[in-house]
Amino acid sequence: MVASIVAMVFAFMSFELFSYQPLTLAGMLLLFIPTIVSLRVADGFISSVVIIMHIYAAKSFSMALVYNELALMAIGYGTGIAINMYMPDIQKELNYYRVKIEELYSKIFLEIASYLRQGDTLWDGHEIIEAIRTLNDAKSLAFKDVENHFTRRKNDYYMYFDMRERQLEIIERVLPKITTLPVIVQEAEIVADFLQDLGGHIHSGNTASHYREKLEQVKHDFSQLPLPQNHEQFIAQAALYQFIEEMDRYLEIKQSFKGLKVKKERPQ
Repeated sequence: MVASIVAMVFAFMSFELFSYQPLTLAGMLLLFIPTIVSLRVADGFISSVVIIMHIYAAKSFSMALVYNELALMAIGYGTGIAINMYMPDIQKELNYYRVKIEELYSKIFLEIASYLRQGDTLWDGHEIIEAIRTLNDAKSLAFKDVENHFTRRKNDYYMYFDMRERQLEIIERVLPKITTLPVIVQEAEIVADFLQDLGGHIHSGNTASHYREKLEQVKHDFSQLPLPQNHEQFIAQAALYQFIEEMDRYLEIKQSFKGLKVKKERPQ
């Protein structure tokens, strides 16, 4: 609405003071575009250009033309508002995806911890595939939510799912190394304890700094353990060292996210 009004003011001043010529139109647009960008109403650029072209085609600026353009604006924006009022609220569905993803991540970490303790597991890793599919569906739904509500500049859920997707890339990258250790070394138990703790506290809030501090303690505990006695132990320890470095990157991604405010109760 604001952009359209600004467009009419620019059109009146440009065409009436100069002329209804292509060069005047081009010059006006060069000034008009930065103006609506600075006013943060650039979303209305298309509708504004339509109004400018109506006035340019009319070759005159009259009150009748102004009333006509205002009526078109009222009909257009009124229709948009009405559609938004009846647009179904998908927040519950977005929250459902959030909970599902967090449960999948928790399961993944707990399964890795179990492997590090037992040296063997029947886990087939299907949560990874399910997490990828769930994130794709969740991001698609969050993007539609932005498109369906023209007053929204961003969607916190979309940003949240994008953050989780970047974390999942790290999990996928390190999982083959951590689940194929040639031998179980002492470091494995320390990492398992960390993952057990982390897996029980996957949520949308931002406590990454707390777990990065715990990860520093893990690194300190590693430094207190004896050096590897053979090649297999060396390979296992190197993989675990690399794993904790990647987990630090995992937590760094979460720490950069401001957190997602959600209702405490989980939808069924």
